[in-house]
Amino acid sequence: MRLRRTVSLLQTLIVVLLDGVWTLSAPDAVSMDSTDMRHTLRWRPLQASCNTSILYSVQFQGEFELTVLNGSWVDAPECHLIQHTHCDLTLDLGSDSDYSVHVRGRCGSQPSAWAELRQPFNRRDTVLTVPEMKVSAAVHGLHVVFQKLPLTAVVMVTVWKTGDELQAQVYSVSAEEAELEVDALQEGVRYCVRAQTVMGTQLQSSSTDAQCVSITGPDAAWRSPTTATVTVIIMAGLLFAVFWSIVHWRPNVCHTCFHKEPLPDSLQDVWDVRHRMSRQQLEVWERTCVVQSIDPEHQASKTGTGFVSLLEEHSGDLLLTVDVVVFPPSKTSGHTAGKEM
Repeated sequence: MRLRRTVSLLQTLIVVLLDGVWTLSAPDAVSMDSTDMRHTLRWRPLQASCNTSILYSVQFQGEFELTVLNGSWVDAPECHLIQHTHCDLTLDLGSDSDYSVHVRGRCGSQPSAWAELRQPFNRRDTVLTVPEMKVSAAVHGLHVVFQKLPLTAVVMVTVWKTGDELQAQVYSVSAEEAELEVDALQEGVRYCVRAQTVMGTQLQSSSTDAQCVSITGPDAAWRSPTTATVTVIIMAGLLFAVFWSIVHWRPNVCHTCFHKEPLPDSLQDVWDVRHRMSRQQLEVWERTCVVQSIDPEHQASKTGTGFVSLLEEHSGDLLLTVDVVVFPPSKTSGHTAGKEM
């Protein structure tokens, strides 16, 4: 009997020792990342050799679990036997009490030790970011929309007329509403909007940059699209007309559309006339156009002889420029002509 008891004790001791040697180490660097009321527990993966995937489980314990459930730990439903090294506890940590959280890994049927969060977590320690806000002009008012607001948060919206921020109005928007309509504003006036997320009396985010828009009238909803449509149609018509003109325009069309008008009779007498004259025409022109100043007979014979000798040196036709000037008839010439008659 004594031998059997001794063997049994030895077997128990060996099992305990082996269990202590092969137990997995606890996960390391357990931390809580809480932003905009989104609570995520994170840890480092186990550095142990395992034939299968290492699975992790998370448990939490709050005021309700301590007082009502006699200090028991509750499994996080979304974080039981998972392969990830993070766990979303947003819905589990739903009160403003302090929570203790721990995590452990499992390789097959062999679990690791629990690794607990160093300090209890309270969701009031979350970090609030600047809200995502979009402002647009409505009929005689403003339309403000928010996205991804934290749960149980309230957004304080400040609206003021440009240049009169001291007379600003403040509105509150809950996370469930996420929209704000500001009516009865002056048409044609520019208004600015700024927002800030608030939780309680101590937790608040930074304010957004001011977004300013001009208030439009009831016909502005169709005025801008109609103007853009008409502009596009006119530009398309002009481009089509230019393209068609380039393809179908011909030189004869230019002469047809833009014909040359003749000069009036009143301008033809003062223009230079250039034409070719034969040798005989030049002789006639020389005899009729040379004006005698002192001795008409001597000057005419001298001029005629010199001009004819010049013409004999050059044969063929000559290109001369003749200035034709029409003088009005004078009384003296008329009287002289009457005497000669």
